[in-house]
Amino acid sequence: MSDGIRCMWMRGGTSKGGYFLSDDLPSNPAARDAILLGVMGSPDSRQIDGMGGADPLTSKVAMVRKSTRTGVDVDYLFLQVFVDQAIVTDAQNCGNILSGVGPFAIERGLVQANDGETPVTIFMENTGQISVARVKTPGKRVAYAGDAMIDGVPKGSAPVPITFKDTAGSSCGALLPTGNALDVIDGVPVTMIDNGMPCVVLRASDMGISGDETPEDLEKDESLRSRLESIRLICGSMMNLGDVTEKSVPKMTMVSAPANGGAISTRTFIPHRCHKTIGVLGAVCVATACLIEGSSAFDLASRGEGTTRSLSVEHPTGEMTVVATLDHSGTVSEAAILRTARKLMDGKIFP
Repeated sequence: MSDGIRCMWMRGGTSKGGYFLSDDLPSNPAARDAILLGVMGSPDSRQIDGMGGADPLTSKVAMVRKSTRTGVDVDYLFLQVFVDQAIVTDAQNCGNILSGVGPFAIERGLVQANDGETPVTIFMENTGQISVARVKTPGKRVAYAGDAMIDGVPKGSAPVPITFKDTAGSSCGALLPTGNALDVIDGVPVTMIDNGMPCVVLRASDMGISGDETPEDLEKDESLRSRLESIRLICGSMMNLGDVTEKSVPKMTMVSAPANGGAISTRTFIPHRCHKTIGVLGAVCVATACLIEGSSAFDLASRGEGTTRSLSVEHPTGEMTVVATLDHSGTVSEAAILRTARKLMDGKIFP
């Protein structure tokens, strides 16, 4: 690998990471992971000897290949590279990094671009689910510039709307892995939910916080972090995820009443660092929980009405709107979200 490995560095949503063609990395997971740890500079809290940004949100990888599946353009495997531990995990999806998969696939010639807009159907290998990203391609070239704004990104970019289908139970086997809208763990009522991302939703007030604290203040609260981790370890087993001690799921989201006209307010640990925003699929899970009667979020949320509902999920630096479509039984059957992406670098990486 001394000659370097072809790689594109991209911002996807509010995350950032390396995008690789699957064939450009070893097929052996151990060899692949060793390279990716070197790429990011892990384990090291500063990731000074690699491309990682000393934060889980900037230490991510997408592996993409042309799909052989009927009706699917590309297969996408997400890998989370831990910052200060020698761990690379495929235990979750990442909807933010997903935002860059469509543009990357077109740039690498895996998908032929239309003049105007190109839909890219993506199979998410981590959970076996499908999403469709719509990429702006005027003149059959990917456009990154635009006016679409998402909270957590300072400038506008071309919009990348993404629709998620059939994500319920993608990692845990069921939307509500325990079969209950509410369980009590260590005296705390929680909703364990998986609508594309295993999440534990619990009220901020039940954890002794107001829900409007900064991520920095929450990270300094050792008692809170310890209690969250204790609950997370128990929930992981109950959610069919096994021992999650060294896994990045389930995410822990504390919810409170909306503060800025949205549907719900959130503070999320991923799992040990407090998210500056909220993950795409995490937002989908929280929005879904808002619509489940008896959940930890239901009574706090402003839920709207009708079969199609826009739920603004507030987070520390803004909001993320989830458009949820409900079926005849009131269950969320489809969720869509607006993201953006930007190409930052295209070349070779030297692990």
